Amino acid sequence: MLNFEGRVAIVTGGAQGIGRATVMALAERGASIGLTNIRCAKLDSTIKELEDMGRKVLKFCVDVTDVEAVQEMVEQTVATWGKIDILVNNAGITKDNLVMRMKTDEWEAVLKTNLDGAFYCIRAVLPTMVRQRYGRIINIASVVAQAGNVGQANYIASKAGIIGLTKAVAAEVARRNITVNAIAPGFINTPMTEGLPPEVKEKMLSMIPMGRMGTDSEVAQGVLFLASPETSYITGHVLNINGGMYMA
Repeated sequence: MLNFEGRVAIVTGGAQGIGRATVMALAERGASIGLTNIRCAKLDSTIKELEDMGRKVLKFCVDVTDVEAVQEMVEQTVATWGKIDILVNNAGITKDNLVMRMKTDEWEAVLKTNLDGAFYCIRAVLPTMVRQRYGRIINIASVVAQAGNVGQANYIASKAGIIGLTKAVAAEVARRNITVNAIAPGFINTPMTEGLPPEVKEKMLSMIPMGRMGTDSEVAQGVLFLASPETSYITGHVLNINGGMYMA
């Protein structure tokens, strides 16, 4: 089993779904966790579980679009634990609509949270990672960034941007022993997909060769893989976790 004893991780959007599964998987293997979410109350149950496990945890009620709040989060983490080894950019939102009906604020809000927020977090942690000559950055993209989907132009643009950002930063920091990779989940059972109408879910399943939706813990296993010291020669990569829905 991968061991993260002594490692420090920040996971954005860590209160539910893929983010929470990632937090728990890292903590179970020994990592100290900086846990962030825009809705502070949602963090409490996860924090209690982490503390019951005997893990060290910092709670951050952070909107990743707030540059100053992101910087303060990083500075407090470094002040507490002396370093940041792992950043998982998971925070994201959707505001689906057809392009011809999409409001400007729907477009801007999704790009700001999903893409700008990831950039702000990466920019904030890099000085620490460069100084320590070690880091693992994992950005959560999406299968639709590669395959497309109706009614999600803003979300797809943001996640395609995440893939481009991943490759650009990977090239910039590779010589500093910092890897930067992305995960593109397919259709995953999360609170975001639970409320979908049955006919929409049925259509989704018809597109997946495995015939089922994935779980947040399966995506978290991909994060663990890319966050481990053992994957030191993998960077700029997009790991598809989609049940065969998209193969490239």
